[in-house]
Amino acid sequence: MREAMETALQDRTAAPAELTVTWEEVCRYLDSLAARGRRRETIQVYRPKLEAFYHFLPEDKRVAADTLELWRAALLREGYSPGTANTHVSAANGLLAYLGRRDLQLIGQLDTEGEIQPELSRTEYPRLLATARNLGRERTYLMVKVFALTGIRVSELNRVTVRAVEEGRVLTACDGRAQYVLIPACLRKELTVYLRRVGITAGPVFVTRSGRPMRRTQVSGEIRTLCRDARVDGDKSNPRCLRRLYQVTQERIRDSVQILAEQAHERMLEEEQLTVGWEQGS
Repeated sequence: MREAMETALQDRTAAPAELTVTWEEVCRYLDSLAARGRRRETIQVYRPKLEAFYHFLPEDKRVAADTLELWRAALLREGYSPGTANTHVSAANGLLAYLGRRDLQLIGQLDTEGEIQPELSRTEYPRLLATARNLGRERTYLMVKVFALTGIRVSELNRVTVRAVEEGRVLTACDGRAQYVLIPACLRKELTVYLRRVGITAGPVFVTRSGRPMRRTQVSGEIRTLCRDARVDGDKSNPRCLRRLYQVTQERIRDSVQILAEQAHERMLEEEQLTVGWEQGS
């Protein structure tokens, strides 16, 4: 018994501190889920979460002892609910178990008992825009659209500058890594018209009457007032819920694209089988 414990301890000590993950290994893990009888719908849920984990990893794609904890913290900063963060980490834990590195897993989940994660409905969002337009609050109208269509944080609103509108993209920083977020053409056109009308030629788009960049409290206050006037639940009267609307939309788009890609692949295989059948029969 003692020898067995010593051997296990030696094996654990000999294990490398970090693990390099390849995308091929991620794909093999997903294939193994199918081989073990997991439903295709389940695998389709796992894939985008593992893609997010893989892209979060540093350039060398190495997983360290604290990587999953850092990733979970990053997900929460991005606006994901504790429950959603738990499911992301669970998917990564499954991958690490498949790769034989349970020592790198993140054990324990965030408490979701008292969690409230309100989401704007597909009718509430247009109602916010219509109310802002009817009340002549053009700046608030455009802020709502920026959060909902780009997914940026409140702290990044000042990065929406005249130059960013001209280029059609906003430079943001996700966990210390710079990345660009595209501004949809329809929003870019409205912002351009707004800038021309109010005479802003440089710097941030959203400024106060004195020309200073808007503070977080001012932004939240305008959106809260708009939600009240539009009769939208007060729990949803914050930029985070608008950002969540963007995230949900992107997740649905990714899921739809993935499903369409798999369906196209299946049709291609069926056509190849038919072709082979015809050739053999001829």
